Amino acid sequence: MPVIAMLNQKGGVGKTTLSLHLAAALSASGKVLLVDADPQGSALDWSAQRESDAGFNVIGLPKPILHREMATLGSGYDWVILDGPPRVNELARSAIAASDMVIIPVQPSPFDVWAAKDIIDIVKEFEIPKPNLKTRFLINRLFPNTMLGAEIADALASFEIPVLDSVIRNRTEYAKAARSGLTALETDPQGPAAVEVRALTAEVARILGVPLKESKKHAARG
Repeated sequence: MPVIAMLNQKGGVGKTTLSLHLAAALSASGKVLLVDADPQGSALDWSAQRESDAGFNVIGLPKPILHREMATLGSGYDWVILDGPPRVNELARSAIAASDMVIIPVQPSPFDVWAAKDIIDIVKEFEIPKPNLKTRFLINRLFPNTMLGAEIADALASFEIPVLDSVIRNRTEYAKAARSGLTALETDPQGPAAVEVRALTAEVARILGVPLKESKKHAARG
């Protein structure tokens, strides 16, 4: 049961949108739990907007006990996604302690690069107790047809944390879907946003060394 935390101390970087889409994509391969560890409860709000089953479960636990409760919470699930808090605090530390992988979303902005230092400092605290922890930057909300992705990757190189090959671009489909409690995988399954999300999901699974299983519903269609 891999546990993936989406963390960045800077608000507004798209943690919740990414967490929801990653959970939705992984749900095609297994049973997924999304833990809303953000006191704002945006993932829970999204879930409340839905009129049908999301394909994964969403619960709220914005308390610094994630690392103690994870074995119980994750029992019976193939994947757990943690939508982390917007501040570096004990809750963020608990999320890291509970995780196998930390994804740090950054937008193509120097402010996001500067803000990344605080969360990286905390991740480094876990180098000895969690030597197998995977940490990756994810470039999010990149405007299509720009060179900013390469520039931001160069800027992030100073942190010695790898940058995911997958990039999530600034597409209206993400916001459009969220208004109805949906994901881009549902509103436009073959569109560019859905393609990006599936590529990100496959890359994350490869890094964790967990093969993605073909879902029964997909197999039935074939």
